[in-house]
Amino acid sequence: MTRRYKVAILGATGAVGREMLAVLDEQRFPVSEVIALASSRSVGEEVDFGNRKLKVRLAEPSAFDGVDIVLASAGSAVSKLLLPEAVRRGALCIDNSSAYRMDPDVPLVVPEVNPEAMADHKGLIANPNCSTIQMVVALKPLHDAAHIQRVVVSTYQSVSGAGKKGIDELSSQTIALLNQRPFDVSVHHARIAFNTIPHIGTFMDNGYTDEEWKLVRETRKILNEPELRVMPTCVRVPVFAGHSESIALEFARPITAAQARTILEGAPGVTVVDDPAEKRYPMPMDCAEKDDVFVGRIRQDESVPNGIALWVVSDNLRKGAATNAVQIALLAVSRGWVHGAPD
Repeated sequence: MTRRYKVAILGATGAVGREMLAVLDEQRFPVSEVIALASSRSVGEEVDFGNRKLKVRLAEPSAFDGVDIVLASAGSAVSKLLLPEAVRRGALCIDNSSAYRMDPDVPLVVPEVNPEAMADHKGLIANPNCSTIQMVVALKPLHDAAHIQRVVVSTYQSVSGAGKKGIDELSSQTIALLNQRPFDVSVHHARIAFNTIPHIGTFMDNGYTDEEWKLVRETRKILNEPELRVMPTCVRVPVFAGHSESIALEFARPITAAQARTILEGAPGVTVVDDPAEKRYPMPMDCAEKDDVFVGRIRQDESVPNGIALWVVSDNLRKGAATNAVQIALLAVSRGWVHGAPD
């Protein structure tokens, strides 16, 4: 018997919220109703769900009455305030903010990597950070094969990681500079147009940013390797959508580039684009609006024993956020963890 589910999108007017609506429609998620929720300043606006328009409602506790699944991307403060209310009303909440990622009672899930973690959920499942998601999708099959001991990763993160305001700032600065006009810097820490900024998030006492430390802590939790050594550097680049990562891996056991390539070619959610002779490698412009993690430049790291280097690219609004959340919801539905109603 087919069942259908009432789904709420919390933060529906944001870049990720809109992408969640698009992915729900593309995946033909078995919905009975979809409701769009946001703050009071967005109430009455319309957002697209397939060929339908949804009028935005106020995000408040009563809005979750009768809701089966909540996909949330409204920021940590809102998640902490409202998601416990949704859970109390019986909803399964999948949260894209950082509010609950490191809570030991909340599973942090990438379906291709650690779906078994979902079994311990208590009504709330956390979506990892965008950069973490694409990295661990590529790392997990290699880790299973040869056991990763150390990760050195540099990210090249698009402005959509800062939301619509980040996209708008890159656009306006680019136009201003090309026309020799003044411009504002308000979203990023410096001018982003025609520039790169080695600073995403807030600097911590240890010299890392909190964005970088997410890669450390989340990767350890997802791979269930609390002592895994991870060395991250996060950089904002003038790209509208799609995050890229340069990753160097050290393994406990020998592994060749050819073996790594074969493993990745058979891995779920991974597309290998790796033909340097033909100048084929993943680039953000080729990965836009796609759900896979793309891997190329697979080569031996000659500087260490048992080393492999990779280049990893993914659409941060899709697999890095919306798609991963919808995949979690689909997995929960398939395992009967959400009640729904008969069709």
